[in-house]
Amino acid sequence: MVHFAPTSDSAPDIEPVPQALPCEPRQHRASFRAAAGRSLTRPGPSLSTHERLVLETAAARETLLSIPIIRRTLGGDVARAEYLLFLQQVYHHVRHTVPRVMEMRHQLPERLRWMQPAVAGYIAAESSHEQWILDDIAEAGGDAAAARQSTPLPATEMMMAYAHDTIQRGNPVGFLGMVFVLESASAALSMLAAGAIQRALNLPRTALRYLSSHAVRDLAHVGFYRDLVNRIDDESDRQALINAAGRFYELYGAIFHAIDDAGLHGTC
Repeated sequence: MVHFAPTSDSAPDIEPVPQALPCEPRQHRASFRAAAGRSLTRPGPSLSTHERLVLETAAARETLLSIPIIRRTLGGDVARAEYLLFLQQVYHHVRHTVPRVMEMRHQLPERLRWMQPAVAGYIAAESSHEQWILDDIAEAGGDAAAARQSTPLPATEMMMAYAHDTIQRGNPVGFLGMVFVLESASAALSMLAAGAIQRALNLPRTALRYLSSHAVRDLAHVGFYRDLVNRIDDESDRQALINAAGRFYELYGAIFHAIDDAGLHGTC
């Protein structure tokens, strides 16, 4: 999970997952759009940075939501092995996120140094959260120790490599594009998926700590993130953020394609 706001280091109470989800894909899209904040109508240059970010990545969000394994899962058609492989990939990218944020803090140019308190708050709040994901793996019947020692899928490695490259060779504010994907749109998707997965696999609520807390906690921080990026006043920084967010949507989507391509659908 990615939170650019101070939060507790302790694992959250497990929130009840939604007990009723629409099964028709258009209804999923409507719920997803509302949660991700797509419904913006103000035109032209008066748009804030966050509003531009939402609007200019709308097509990328639609593409993410149309990925077959996501649509299947929202409809309750998911294998336990697919869920476990998803959690394994989440473990790998969450484990590497704090080091990337530390890099971002170091690389921020002088004009963006005002972001450093928010970045420092993230580092303090998010350290060691990968343990929650390992706990989910164990509760869902997987091998947490094997997941810890596993090699990430190439798609997962590519997303984190792009984050590193953006910070080191591009504009470090572009890393906030990954934060946007994981903290807004992905959180909205998690909110929809948690109930479907729990019912389809007959899992205890303790096996969905990542998805349920990700949805509740990250949606709660959307306002903080919005206020943060709205302070960005340099057009090159705004464009770097928007471009990176679009690319992170593609890279995050590639992880789901890779999970689907693993051929686990229909297995236990």
